[in-house]
Amino acid sequence: MAREDDQSFVDRVSRQGEEALGKIAEELIANPVVNGAITRAFEAREKAVQAQEAAMGALNIPSAADVERITRRLRSVSQRLEGVEDALDRIEERLGAVDQEVGADPAALEERLDEIARDVAALRAAVAPGEEPPPRAQERLTVTDS
Repeated sequence: MAREDDQSFVDRVSRQGEEALGKIAEELIANPVVNGAITRAFEAREKAVQAQEAAMGALNIPSAADVERITRRLRSVSQRLEGVEDALDRIEERLGAVDQEVGADPAALEERLDEIARDVAALRAAVAPGEEPPPRAQERLTVTDS
């Protein structure tokens, strides 16, 4: 029973203290002198921060915002570099597969490239038999619904 009385007393004192602090805070905020002083203090703080940034800039010392911006940029570049490295790995794997398929013989590779070039030339001759490309005006003919 004494424990419950102690707890209720503590709760009551705590509640009364919170109410008293709330009233004091409201009265201080409502007071124009205190409110003006707080406003001027925040303005002075802002001016001090600006002066500090100007001084650091004059001494060529980066601000915290500069360091944060550079850190974000560095992370971005790092992620892009990882993407490039992954792409290079895939290209290297493909080249390894082509190298195994063709073999390490440069002459065989040269022969295969010549064969592909002949196939492309034959396709070009079949599709556009003339040596001259079609006139520019003919390339972009439009079809109308008539």
